[in-house]
Amino acid sequence: MTDFLFQIFQDAGTGIQAQLRRQLISAILDGQLAAGQRLPSSRVLAKILGIGRNTVTLAYQGLVDEGYLKSRERSGFFVSGHMQDDRVESAGKKTTVLRGGADWNARLKQRPVIQQSSIKSVDWRKYRYPFIYYGPPDPDIFPLMAWRKCSRQALSALAVNEWAGDRFDSDDPFLVEQICARDLPRRGICASPDQVLVTLGVQHALFLITHLLFTSTTTVGLEEPGYVEARNIFRTKTPCLKPLSVDGKGLVVNDDLRDCEYVYVTPSHQSPTTVTMPLKRRLALIERAQADDFVIIEDDHASETNYVTRPTLALKSLDDRDRVVYIGSFSKYLAPGLRIGYIVGPSDLINEARDLRRLMMRHPPSNNQRTLALFLAEGHYDALIRRLHRVYRERWEAMGGALEAHLPGCSRTPTFGGTSYWLRGPDRLDAEALAREALEHGIVIEPGAVHFMSSHPPRNFFRLGFSSIEAERIEPGIKVLAELILGKAEPAAAGARRTIRGVS
Repeated sequence: MTDFLFQIFQDAGTGIQAQLRRQLISAILDGQLAAGQRLPSSRVLAKILGIGRNTVTLAYQGLVDEGYLKSRERSGFFVSGHMQDDRVESAGKKTTVLRGGADWNARLKQRPVIQQSSIKSVDWRKYRYPFIYYGPPDPDIFPLMAWRKCSRQALSALAVNEWAGDRFDSDDPFLVEQICARDLPRRGICASPDQVLVTLGVQHALFLITHLLFTSTTTVGLEEPGYVEARNIFRTKTPCLKPLSVDGKGLVVNDDLRDCEYVYVTPSHQSPTTVTMPLKRRLALIERAQADDFVIIEDDHASETNYVTRPTLALKSLDDRDRVVYIGSFSKYLAPGLRIGYIVGPSDLINEARDLRRLMMRHPPSNNQRTLALFLAEGHYDALIRRLHRVYRERWEAMGGALEAHLPGCSRTPTFGGTSYWLRGPDRLDAEALAREALEHGIVIEPGAVHFMSSHPPRNFFRLGFSSIEAERIEPGIKVLAELILGKAEPAAAGARRTIRGVS
């Protein structure tokens, strides 16, 4: 075994022992280390790699316990002979595809890959000014120790016996209980367990609803601009999507709703403009749904980030005619990768959604459900929301002040808080070109054209998030961004002050 077979990185985000163990296993399973081959002594390998001898010894011993290595007294460690017995010899070889095979392009009945979606920068952490809307929890805010404690409880022998079996189509009753008792009441919603279904986030919930309720001729109304992935999901079932106007109070309630069978709405913080629908308009929308016989799909987007005034009642809490299907999520406040949300609706709909979910993936992972249930039950989620309110308010104020100083008139301050600002630049601004140039200056922004359903959307809108950037970095980042924007705008008259056109 040569000294270039393994590479250990001190800052890889993974422990040295774990890196060594993983690379040894890969070398054994891939055939780089043959059966019966003797490994260097722990002293020699430690010297080659520049790591501690105990680290190598523990890695070796762990692989002996798992059958990858054999230990021979006074001889050392050897690769076990049986670990590759069940591996096909041709594995890893490139397969040559002959002409005349299946034409997959012709067979595809849907092409989700050609849909427009928001472009997310996966390496946003390396930029100094990440004005992103989709980042993970701030490590300085997220109660990591509390989450680990709940994870350990979920892995206790008693808990594992409860969740490790096949639940078929059922959710963790403890989590459903916590959703009904802890989460929904803060939105004014009263629901029984048979009216709640756990999902893998909002998009999974929308997919279930779409494939249960829509046909190829179903007319669905959506906010314009609106949540692009909802539009993409709906289009997998129906082309009859109707754009609905949005103003400073959210979705406009007027005669445009009359032809809709379903209306998708984000009333808490409209996506992407961030405006909040007031109670009077919510009541008017409920009344209109009854009068025109349509169903409201309420995506309670970012409802927990109302930290300026008291939260407004959810549409579902005002619904006494089963006209509202409610979608909630924990991913926004805990971690996007958690992928746990839920649907609240009539029990008949929930029963059908449960069976459709069973056909797709039975149920979301039970261990994650139990960990989240414990996190809710022990009050950690409520404490997290309070901390988020304090931190987000500071960042909200910092961004509001920076925008007013450097890009006056470009945005309307979100009146209920939230985690982003929606901006309108000069008419000739191309926000996608701006986003590319901004990256060169360490700034990540989200162009806004994709949020419009129109085939010729305005290109001068963009969104700035502040959930993943420290307050002290906001003003310097906005200042640089403003210089880039004003540099792209038409030249101003001599001595005139250039401003950004206000949002209509």
